[in-house]
Amino acid sequence: MENTKGLRTWLDDMNLEHPLVIAGPCSAETEEQVLKIAHELKDSDVNYFRAGIWKPRTRPGMFEGVGEIGLRWLKKVKAETGMKTCTEVANAAHVKLAIDNDVDLLWIGARSTVSPFIMQEIADALKGTDKIVLVKNPVNPDLALWLGGIERLYTAGIKNLGAIHRGFSTYEKTKYRNIPEWQIAIEFQNRFPDLPLICDPSHITGNREMIFDVSQTALDLNFDGLMIETHVDPENAWSDAAQQVTPTKLKQIMEDLKIRKETNTDAAYQSTLDNLRAQINVVDGQLIELLGKRMKVADQIGSLKKDKNVAVLQSKRWNEILGNMILEGESKGLSEEFVLRMFKAIHQESINHQEKVING
Repeated sequence: MENTKGLRTWLDDMNLEHPLVIAGPCSAETEEQVLKIAHELKDSDVNYFRAGIWKPRTRPGMFEGVGEIGLRWLKKVKAETGMKTCTEVANAAHVKLAIDNDVDLLWIGARSTVSPFIMQEIADALKGTDKIVLVKNPVNPDLALWLGGIERLYTAGIKNLGAIHRGFSTYEKTKYRNIPEWQIAIEFQNRFPDLPLICDPSHITGNREMIFDVSQTALDLNFDGLMIETHVDPENAWSDAAQQVTPTKLKQIMEDLKIRKETNTDAAYQSTLDNLRAQINVVDGQLIELLGKRMKVADQIGSLKKDKNVAVLQSKRWNEILGNMILEGESKGLSEEFVLRMFKAIHQESINHQEKVING
């Protein structure tokens, strides 16, 4: 698959004056619930009404969706509000039922994207359709796996494609439900700048209070749209209650979000930007120089440990460094999450250097 302007034709043809908005409940619970939410979203910026019909849950016994009957409710949404509809599909049977019930947009979830077998099954089932199909990033931070899933659909002749960034699972405790790892989404954009990219702040945050900030970050990074879970009674939702917002709150978020221009041709702006970028280049060069010096010291430590037959990993020393650097980073305006990621990478490279010395 190669990047072409044609990849975004389906989105450009909508002629939107704002980013694409997909909204609706995490799960379709009852016909009344679905229709009530839809009617409250009808006269808003929402372009597609979403609802989970089949819900792949982590453990058995949890609410796993109402199934096929929910598709009839989505048909009523379209008939009564005029909004287009969308839902998640996870196998060939889901695809057939969704198409038979005239669902306009299908998305493939993170648990499905992670399996090339599932992606191929879905791709085969979608052959010949002109539906819009969006692919969420896999659970783990693997750009090749994400792109591979999209390429399977493209190879099957599906032309109306896009991607959804919903963050990545981690065993570490952070403020996010799924760490955004924005650099992976940026790399995605660098490889396929014309493939529409949507952000799912609901699943990134797991917290309705953080939806606005993550949505704004996504728009600042030139994402093409947002998928936000919306419920008339979020506290009592049957799934993912903590991350859903009310229709009223969603409309407020849409009003408050700032849409950034991709660039500005003003000469003064460009001159100032070029100057600041030049400063960044200088600092980046200094960072590489300092890291190189640090690794030379790591080599010397490796030689010392080799001479004295001492293990490479010194957990107590590492924890002391990490604690000190987190505090130091906070004093410089750096988030704990960033400092942790950065120093873990530095520490791993240091271990690699020491092991090379000891084993060499």
